[in-house]
Amino acid sequence: ITDHGVMYGVIDFYKKMKAKGLKPIIGCEVYVSPDSRFNRNYNPNDKPYNHLILLAKDNEGLKNLNRLCSAGFTEGFYRKPRIDHELLEKWHEGLVCLSACMAGEIPQAIMNQNIEEAYRVARWFDELFGRGNFYLEIQSNTIPEQALVNSALVKMSKDTGIPLVATNDSHYLMNE
Repeated sequence: ITDHGVMYGVIDFYKKMKAKGLKPIIGCEVYVSPDSRFNRNYNPNDKPYNHLILLAKDNEGLKNLNRLCSAGFTEGFYRKPRIDHELLEKWHEGLVCLSACMAGEIPQAIMNQNIEEAYRVARWFDELFGRGNFYLEIQSNTIPEQALVNSALVKMSKDTGIPLVATNDSHYLMNE
């Protein structure tokens, strides 16, 4: 489970997965400020956050995920509960990180034709989380820009050795 910016569904999800004998993977699709979580002075055309997927791989990761989500509300809230790179540096232990959908920092740099920035950010995440704990996320959908992003991410993976993971946004309209 990786709800957007919150962890409200985690307890019910955890209980239902355990009742079925399945291992729950708990995470969050966090919103990351492009600079500081304290910055609330954006041009109306600027996007005040990017997406990032964080998954807890152990109890320490779950604690850090809770810390990050809480700080997003108490320190970084601006339109959405936002964190920043400073908080990720502080509370990254025990977490697996995915570069996110096209709203992620790396895909956004690719779509803005800033490939050097995309590589710089990917290397930063890979170094912070450690090899095998950061993945470049590719998706298959009908959004035209996705093919461009996927192609660049596959090349980036080959160039840097950062592994790829195939995912897809999965949302539902009804609990059933």
